[in-house]
Amino acid sequence: MLRLSGKVALITGGGTGIGRACAMAFFREGARVALAGRRRELLEEVAREIESAGGGALVLTCDVTQTGSVTTVLSQSEQHFGRLDTIVNNAGAVVVATAERTSDEDWEKVIATNLTGTFLVSRGALPALRRAGGGSIVNIGSVLGLVARRDRAAYCAAKAGVSGLTRAMAIDHAQDKIRVNCICPTIVATELGMKSIRQAPNAEAEIQRRINEIPLGRMGTPEDVAMMAVYLASDEASWITGASFPLDGGVTAY
Repeated sequence: MLRLSGKVALITGGGTGIGRACAMAFFREGARVALAGRRRELLEEVAREIESAGGGALVLTCDVTQTGSVTTVLSQSEQHFGRLDTIVNNAGAVVVATAERTSDEDWEKVIATNLTGTFLVSRGALPALRRAGGGSIVNIGSVLGLVARRDRAAYCAAKAGVSGLTRAMAIDHAQDKIRVNCICPTIVATELGMKSIRQAPNAEAEIQRRINEIPLGRMGTPEDVAMMAVYLASDEASWITGASFPLDGGVTAY
C-alpha cells in the first residue's frame, strides 16, 4: 500500500521548488493534492504534470497572509475532496540584510509570509483536521530557525517563530490527534534558496563556499525535503509531534 493512500493534502507555495516536489511526492505516495499559491500559472503546470501521470490536483489561488483567502482555500479543498488530512506550510520569502538594513516593509513581508501565513493556514485547518479524525501539519521552516547566519535578521526571526509555533500547536492539539512538526533545511537548490547567492559578486565562488560549509558536501534538493514531508504526513510518524528536524547535511552538527 502507498504511504499516503486515501489522504488529502493541501500544499502552500505548491507551484515551485519544495512545494512542487512535495506535490509530486505526495501524489506518488497515493495522496490527493490541493495546490495553493499566488501564481496560478505555476500551480497549473504542476497540476498538468500530475494529470499526465494519471492523477489529479486542485489548483487554488491563495495569499497566505490574508485570513479571507486562507479560509476560502481551506473550505474549497475540503468540499472538493470531502476531507483534509495534511497541511504542508511551504510558502516563504527571504530578505538578505542585517536588522539595521532591514526596512519596515521588508520585515513585515518576511514575517507575514513565513510566520503569519503558517499561523493562519494552520489555525484555519484545525476544524477540517478534527473532522477527519486527526491529521498532520508539516511546516517548512529553516535551519536558520535553529541557528543564525549573517544578513538574515528577519528570516531568522520568522523561521524561529515557525519552530516555536510548531511546538505550541503540537501541545495544544495533541488531544485532537493532530500532529505538528517542522522541517528545517539548510540551503536548498530552489529559486528562493539561491536568491542570496545570485546577489553575490561571484555566484560560482559563493556556491562552492556554501557547499564547503556542509559536511555531506552538497546542497539540498527539493526532493530531500519532500521525502521527509511524506514521512511526517504518513502514519509511520504517528508518534512524532512538536519536533523541528534539521535537514542540513550535517551543518548543525558543528
